[in-house]
Amino acid sequence: MIEKIGTNAGKVWAQLDGAGRQNLKDVKKSTKLTDKDLYAAIGWLAREGKVALEEVEKDIYISLQ
Repeated sequence: MIEKIGTNAGKVWAQLDGAGRQNLKDVKKSTKLTDKDLYAAIGWLAREGKVALEEVEKDIYISLQ
């Protein structure tokens, strides 16, 4: 399970590295991850201090730090 989360974190990181700041809906669509897998990957990246999360109105945006 931990290996899968790390792999998915890599997918999210690569997407943000290529496209820049995005809302979570766009990241989910482009990485084709389930909600559970996406949030686990974001948690992994957030714990490592590699992403920043920002709430704008009702959307959550994520970007690399």
